[in-house]
Amino acid sequence: MAASFAVAGRLILEDRLEAGRVIVEDGRIVSVEPGDVPSGAPYVAPGFVDVHVHGWGGHDAMGGAEALDGMSRQLLRHGVTSFLPTAVTAPLAALVEFAERVRAWVPVAPSNGAEPLGFNLEGPFLSSVRRGAHDPTFLRTPADVDEAAFEPLLDGLRLITIAPELPGALDLIGRLRARGVAISMGHSAATLDQARVGYAAGGTTTTHLFNAMTGVDHRVPGLAVAALLDDAAYVELIADGHHVHSALWELIGRLKPADRLLLVSDAISLAGTGDGRALVGGFEVEVLDGRATLLGTTTLAGSVIALDTAVRNLVASGVPLPAAVAAASRNPLAMLGVTDRGRIEVGRRADLVELDDDLRVRRALHDGEWLDSAG
Repeated sequence: MAASFAVAGRLILEDRLEAGRVIVEDGRIVSVEPGDVPSGAPYVAPGFVDVHVHGWGGHDAMGGAEALDGMSRQLLRHGVTSFLPTAVTAPLAALVEFAERVRAWVPVAPSNGAEPLGFNLEGPFLSSVRRGAHDPTFLRTPADVDEAAFEPLLDGLRLITIAPELPGALDLIGRLRARGVAISMGHSAATLDQARVGYAAGGTTTTHLFNAMTGVDHRVPGLAVAALLDDAAYVELIADGHHVHSALWELIGRLKPADRLLLVSDAISLAGTGDGRALVGGFEVEVLDGRATLLGTTTLAGSVIALDTAVRNLVASGVPLPAAVAAASRNPLAMLGVTDRGRIEVGRRADLVELDDDLRVRRALHDGEWLDSAG
């Protein structure tokens, strides 16, 4: 492919749609030119960014380089150009091994796949009573983990879930924020006051809002209320229709600043493989009619969507397209402090996604190359 080319279509900009062309040179946007485009021209969006994803297409983020390759390629076919491979709760030694594998893989990650921005740890510092599908055997209390034991996890760690009410959690939140790690509050039995103290201590975002946390109780409000009322706090939403009723999507939209909503998939390795069963985090998980649960229970065990589906679902619920796309691109990058991509603007990386009239991915542009959708 030539180093310089144009991408024409209905451009999804920060606050509007505008017909025009994006001129790309050597992987960067050098010009954004309004103008007429042919009938049927695609929507052009910034590449999607999934900061909470455990697997895709039969590939597990906690596997080896081959699994990470496969996951990365599958995600790009769904418009995800950057992501954080996400670990589930496991023994500290296993999490260190996961971190080492991801660090070794990042420099050789496939150019025809989504780019890793580091990694995410969903655990082990979770509440035992709000653990969801995480193995209680491996949960830890921050006060009981020596700083030196956690040090091998820090290089490449971009995001971690911590229940703020656990002993030692506030100290750990402060230490990790000082090292540049974003803190996600979640899997938590925190009271409203405990949650607010957690955000004040350095909590950045909120792990899958409403799921596995204290919620909106008229007498005993919890973490979900603290997240909704704190304008600085980001919130993750799994917009698959199973994790959170769509009426609550509207509630989030009314209470949160638009730039604080993050669409995440929380997808597991079974995503994209249809109905079936697999071991996920040491538990047998069953997918039936698009709903993933621990076998024999109603406990949700992640999702089987990618961010393209989440964007479509959000738009179908009435959210304007630019806002839905921002929740899947610009907002997660801002949460991580990444500024070189995520907008259709001069100087940004040309990580772009073409969408058809139904907002399905036609193809994705990453590292100067187009990759067609899986369909």
